[in-house]
This record gives sequence, C-alpha cells and structure tokens, in this order.
Amino acid sequence: MERHPFEPKLEYAFTISIELAGVQWVRPTSMGATRAAVYAAAGKVEGPRLNGRVIPMSGGDFPLVRPNGVIDFDARYLLEADDGAIIYLQNRGYRWAGEEVMARMARNEAVDPRDYYMRVSPKFEAPEGPHEWLSRHVFVGVAEKLPGANSIHYFVVL
Repeated sequence: MERHPFEPKLEYAFTISIELAGVQWVRPTSMGATRAAVYAAAGKVEGPRLNGRVIPMSGGDFPLVRPNGVIDFDARYLLEADDGAIIYLQNRGYRWAGEEVMARMARNEAVDPRDYYMRVSPKFEAPEGPHEWLSRHVFVGVAEKLPGANSIHYFVVL
C-alpha cells in the first residue's frame, strides 16, 4: 500500500503510570448511561522527553460508560516535571472490547492489551520555558489498563 504524502509520523515522548483510587458511580444517569469518578492517587512520568510525577489527588477521570459498553474518558489532573514545573493534562479517549474482556477489566483483573482498544487524545497546558513544547503539539496516547492503575504511552505527532 502506498503511503499518503501527509501521513503523520509519531515519536515516543513519555509514559505516565497512574494509580487510581476512590471510584464513585452515578447509575444510570438521566441519559441512560453510567458516569464514574475515579481519582489520580499517584503516579510517575518517565521517558526521553519528560520525567516527573502525577500530583496526588490533583484530579481524576470522569468516564461515561455508554449503554453499548464503550467507555468515553474525560480525565484531568496535574503533573509536576522533575524541574518543578506544573503541567495540566486533559485526556479524552475511548476504551472498548468484547463483553468478557470488559467484565474482566471491571473486576480489576489483568488483561492482555491486544484484547481491547484504549486510546486517548491528550491536551497539555505547560508554562513558558522548557516544557512549552507540550502546549504546541498534538499527541496520541496508547493506554494499558492494569489492576488499579493505567499506563499511558504518549507519542507526539510530528
């Protein structure tokens, strides 16, 4: 297959490993879906372009679980870079899989990442200076659901 001349290139930037805690549910919402709230308890940022930590309890994810099982993410929390800079992160994305795999993840069991789709489109707000590049690029995140945690691998679109 011929490549399109405008096909974007991706460069691995960093991974955020985040521990989740305190899930709450609104079941069902007035729209017939289920809304959850799960908090960013702790985490770390590691990679060639950014290192630091997730600021504990600085936010969380408020996913909407659709009647068809698709999870629509809306996560917002703060990162602290190794140099002390505070960075705001918003992730929007989706997770879905077959019924059996989704049930295993709901029970917090380990599942092979090849058995589900979990992608995010992040937006960063970083201060002027060495991390400003985060606020000037589009990213794609490929996520892993781990028991009690998520690990999201971020790629900058070049």
